[in-house]
Amino acid sequence: MSVSIPSSPHRPPVMADVARLAGVSLGTVSNVVNTPDRVRPATRLKVESAIASLGFVPNTSARTLAAGRGTLVGFVAVDLGNSYFLDIARGVEREADLAQQSVLLGNSDVDLDKQTGYLNLFEQAQAAGIVLAPFDGPMDEARRLRRRGLRVVYVNWPGDADESCGVVVDEELGGRLAAEHLLEQGRRELVFVGGPLDLTAVRHRFEGASAAARDAGVPLRLMTTSALTVRAGLTVGSELLALAAADRPDGIVAASDALASGIVQSLLLGGVDIPRDLSITGYDDNHFAQGTTLPLTTVGQPGVDMGGQAMRLLRDELDHPSTHRHETVVLPPRLIVRGSTLRAD
Repeated sequence: MSVSIPSSPHRPPVMADVARLAGVSLGTVSNVVNTPDRVRPATRLKVESAIASLGFVPNTSARTLAAGRGTLVGFVAVDLGNSYFLDIARGVEREADLAQQSVLLGNSDVDLDKQTGYLNLFEQAQAAGIVLAPFDGPMDEARRLRRRGLRVVYVNWPGDADESCGVVVDEELGGRLAAEHLLEQGRRELVFVGGPLDLTAVRHRFEGASAAARDAGVPLRLMTTSALTVRAGLTVGSELLALAAADRPDGIVAASDALASGIVQSLLLGGVDIPRDLSITGYDDNHFAQGTTLPLTTVGQPGVDMGGQAMRLLRDELDHPSTHRHETVVLPPRLIVRGSTLRAD
């Protein structure tokens, strides 16, 4: 004899409906939903059949409250228009998959208010924790979340000493690698292009390039920009074309691939031979850096590894709250040589 559960137009089916239809306890239904391996196959089949028949959808929020933490992890990226942050997202997701957790993605689009909104949204969604690639500005909201008990791990920012974890790239080393490469090509009139310098990563890249030039006894000029975009690079290129050829640099360290791309476009249109007359390096190894007419020599950041490291730190803090020790993981960048640089004869 089959048992029918009348459907109510006022509410969706709940776990108790599944238990009645399957003829089992609520605890058994909960085990099938959360830990199916603990249930005998025949019983699990009855419960799964009841779930399918009723169209029951487990309440993720309730499961979160019962378990003390959920299966969802939030990832907030500062700019998904930059493929570097897409690589970080892939690393976060890959590591989360190993723990059978799902990743909710938010793009703050270089907007502090949007970043705050996503952080609050993920808290309301009962996320187990958050990986944050932050806007270069105040971390007040993320710190407030941590004080309220929500775990937040930073990527592309070092975190607060003894209070939170972070994963970063050695930006000074990246700037040094770019400048040293140009110096090895025989370039001696170097310019660093980037800004604003109150952006931590840009400042550190400039400091690394400056150290390399200083060690070689070569001056390094600075051209600051208001952004790291193609448009800003086009403006820089126009300014360089306005100079007499003898006054132009023969080597440019650009603080981003987008910036370098704009400079290259402008100079090529103005008749400058790159890389014979001038060599240029970018930074980030954005996906378009190798797909343009003149592929960019660039400093690549290990985005996938960074995302994976951040997620592992978050999992460790969630799984071992009493023994977890906060740390900042620093990963090395690497120089990727392409057609925009040339060894001078």
